[in-house]
Amino acid sequence: MRLEQAYAALRFDPALPWAAFAALAVLCLIALLPAIFRRARGAAWRALAFGVLLLWLSGPRLVRETRDTLPDIGLMVVDESASMQVGDRAALRDAARTAIAGQAARMPDLELRTVVVPAGGHDGTQLFAAVNRAVADIPQSRLAGIVALTDGQVHDMPPMPLPAPLHVLIPARGEETDRRLRIVEAPSFGLVGHSVTIRVAVDDLGVPHPAGTAKLTLRRDGEAPQVSAVPIGQEVPIELPITRAGPILVELQAEALPGEVSGLNNRAIVEINGVRDRLRVLLVSGEPHAGERTWRRLLKADPAVDLVHFTILRPPERDDMTPLNELALIAFPVRELFQVKIRDFDLIILDRFQNRGILPPTYLRNIADYVRGGGGLLLSAGPEFASNASLSATPLGSVLPARPNLTGAGVTEGEFRPQVTPLGGRHPVTEGLPGWQAPGVEPTWGSWYRRVDVGSQAGQLLMNAPDGGPLLLVDRVEQGRVALLLSDQIWLWSRGHEGGGPQAELLRRIAHWLMKEPGLEEEALRARIDDGRLLIERRSILDAPLGEVTVTSPEGAVTRLKLKEDGPGHGTAELPAAELGVWSVGDGARTTFAAAVNANPREIADLRATGTVLAAVAHASGGSVHFIGGGTPELRRIEPGREASGASWIGLPRRRDHIVTGIDAIPLLPPWAALPLLLGLVLVAWRREGSG
Repeated sequence: MRLEQAYAALRFDPALPWAAFAALAVLCLIALLPAIFRRARGAAWRALAFGVLLLWLSGPRLVRETRDTLPDIGLMVVDESASMQVGDRAALRDAARTAIAGQAARMPDLELRTVVVPAGGHDGTQLFAAVNRAVADIPQSRLAGIVALTDGQVHDMPPMPLPAPLHVLIPARGEETDRRLRIVEAPSFGLVGHSVTIRVAVDDLGVPHPAGTAKLTLRRDGEAPQVSAVPIGQEVPIELPITRAGPILVELQAEALPGEVSGLNNRAIVEINGVRDRLRVLLVSGEPHAGERTWRRLLKADPAVDLVHFTILRPPERDDMTPLNELALIAFPVRELFQVKIRDFDLIILDRFQNRGILPPTYLRNIADYVRGGGGLLLSAGPEFASNASLSATPLGSVLPARPNLTGAGVTEGEFRPQVTPLGGRHPVTEGLPGWQAPGVEPTWGSWYRRVDVGSQAGQLLMNAPDGGPLLLVDRVEQGRVALLLSDQIWLWSRGHEGGGPQAELLRRIAHWLMKEPGLEEEALRARIDDGRLLIERRSILDAPLGEVTVTSPEGAVTRLKLKEDGPGHGTAELPAAELGVWSVGDGARTTFAAAVNANPREIADLRATGTVLAAVAHASGGSVHFIGGGTPELRRIEPGREASGASWIGLPRRRDHIVTGIDAIPLLPPWAALPLLLGLVLVAWRREGSG
């Protein structure tokens, strides 16, 4: 509301310019000096007459203003950041907000405005950013003060003094203590077979002299926990071996500090992506042919692949008297490749390779043992696979998923378009290949003209010919994997024959599946947390219902979710994931993990309710800091220059800003009064001087 008041002031409105007025005053003084020196009897009356003349010419006026006094504006800042949800802070804040608003409503000369500091973002509590936005709409002459309801953890301190007193009301009974686990350094990826170093520190905040040790528990992808004692306040390195490719979740948790405000920041999640160093691939071409360049171009185009390629230009039994230095750059290092360094390769590709004595049975057996021990083998077969020199008749045949049909021609010639089998439509190697539409629909890719007939087969058939003859078989052999491509015509796709085909994508998927790429597992369970929700994906090549999964929260709560099928072999489910930590998802056969990390790490870095952060700013502004766990201080109005707070109250100074609604000017010496007075004084002065 506005309070109407009247203010009067004496002002001058001279009839002459001030320079002329000063000159006239000097002339009056000159005329007066002789009388003063002679001590004439009328000198005083003459001086009084000159004074009245000058006063009249100066135009004295009594100016009266009618003013409407404007109410002062107080700003109440309500912190709703994430740290205000700890304990009973939100309840204490809301109670204080209601009390302050109620007291302000009973003060006619105060208007209380409220601004909210929201949660979210990565920059912590931006309290003064909200204050600056609100103060920009308030005239500084009306701002009485700022009352901040906050836990004191503010991350945008003001660069200059505030224009009004700041009173900080903290929803706690006093200074609090907190223990936090701090990740000093953590790599985002690590090489498989090597170790990475994570540097952590355990800090005790609010403790006068922190010392001693704290137990630190490390869990990795749900494995058995590892517990160690770490010194308080010191950086500690932790060595972590990277044993597999793909994301690795590491959960670290420090034991609770007695009396600490919250254990929320005692836990931290580190996600490390295990990657392989340059994948070493051995490509051996049994003879020069049109498709050899396709393999080489594909593997050389991948910067993560370190390719070793040999082409057998001439079998040992053939001797056409060509000098060796004109036939090959180097001799084929059979022993070095297939005995000494065979375990160094992640994948071996035999492209139209036939048993012509180049590799003795011992070395072929080494390849088979390499596969059983976890290696990958890709055999791209042509007519040689159905000949007497077929690798299926060697020790390597024990790991191959098919054997050629030697009772007939062994090779089928003629135009056909490769088809994806129903199983291949679910398998990650051939699922969704560009050009494949659906079973029974002609694919849009080009034709092939030759394939090898097989008599027996095993493993998984992913591609076949229209008559059902197998084209692509994959199989798991103990710890390793094998793929068999029963045609040497895939190079036609790379040449754009009949529009070409997805040869690069298909061969890339085959190679990475053989090297156990996690994203190409045919039976997979994945989970991730996005925007506060746990998203679960299940993939299977089995033609059966996907069933349900069991979800375990970081606090141990168990929930069973039914998977929703959204495609052949694909199922999804989701669940709110508000708890921070590692979530576990299992389907009975496999288990995966997802990490819920805090979206605002600065907000939980220090969870104490404290006045130390804002004390300097509040006192510099003339304000105060109060803990309101025992009650809300009283709100008072005070006069400017007085103390703005006490033990149980806070004060907002009166600003008394106003607007002028009317002006009334009254001449103090109007002409009708000045002229008779002046003539009378002149007459008295003349009479006094004449009588002497």
